[in-house]
Amino acid sequence: MKLSPGDRVAILSPAFAAPAAGPAIHEQAMRRLTAATGLVPVEYPTTRRLDATPADRAADLNAAFADPSIRAVLATIGGDDQVTVIPHLDDRVLAANPKPFLGYSDNTNLLTHLWSLGVPGYYGGSTQVHLGPGPGVDDIHLASLRAALLDGGKLELTEPGESEDYGRMWDDPRALSEHGVREATTAWDWAGPARRVAGRTWGGCLEVLDQIAIAGRFPSLEEFAGTILLLETSEELPPADWVGRWIRALGERGILAAVAGVLVARPPVSNFVVNPDAGERARLRAAQRDVAITTIAAYNPDAVVCVGVPFGHTRPQWIVPYGGTMTLDGSARKVFADYD
Repeated sequence: MKLSPGDRVAILSPAFAAPAAGPAIHEQAMRRLTAATGLVPVEYPTTRRLDATPADRAADLNAAFADPSIRAVLATIGGDDQVTVIPHLDDRVLAANPKPFLGYSDNTNLLTHLWSLGVPGYYGGSTQVHLGPGPGVDDIHLASLRAALLDGGKLELTEPGESEDYGRMWDDPRALSEHGVREATTAWDWAGPARRVAGRTWGGCLEVLDQIAIAGRFPSLEEFAGTILLLETSEELPPADWVGRWIRALGERGILAAVAGVLVARPPVSNFVVNPDAGERARLRAAQRDVAITTIAAYNPDAVVCVGVPFGHTRPQWIVPYGGTMTLDGSARKVFADYD
């Protein structure tokens, strides 16, 4: 059941407590969330606590899911250690009180765990990155946020025509009113047969999926049959050969052969430290695109593949279903997401 204006939503930091590092950005994000949706943000003890223990962060998640007045849970940002939070979760509470969780990056851990309990969520929606900074909330982000939480429906994912890999530093006053450096985007690339496939989504950030696999927390192979696989990379900027190895490992596990389609995000290729020129940025994205298409085809030439969609570590960002349904139309070259 969708939310209504006035409903309460938990704002949590299951990984890094970004609001403590950028409080002005966080406060602006909370005001914008309420203005755009009418929802009431509710913070928990670790939302702004740096270095909170995994057990304490899990306690906030358990409490938010157990509270019937909390209708959804939004992550402030990702991080790098959420894999240590998962063992402290109360699965009985999570499964008995299903509600949408929005997050990406390191939140792949929690989304995958909820998926295994039959609780769908949404991949995307960092309050600290996509709601708080800049002059306002990007149109596609707001449309998918409202669809996920309030309106439901089926949306066609479109290309906004511009993208930034990163914004301004949170302690820079301009971060509250200016975007980062944005550049024009290119058309998405399609591979595989020209047919239409639809399925339940699973996947996430490749740098996190390897941790989940090593920890022994992947779903069984049978659960991947007919799914739409979501793949993306982070601001750590893994090179194309690393991406190829991760995707190859998914193939060796049998996952690629089982899926109906693969949606690969537009990858970030620059950050606050690494700033290649426009030509090199294009080359890096093309290299990652090529290795993804080639590796997937080696294991499943019948999979419909679309590369370059703005979800994950990019802005503007589409929030997409995780455990919900997405459709890849290889004939019409269109992507649809079902938010009901």
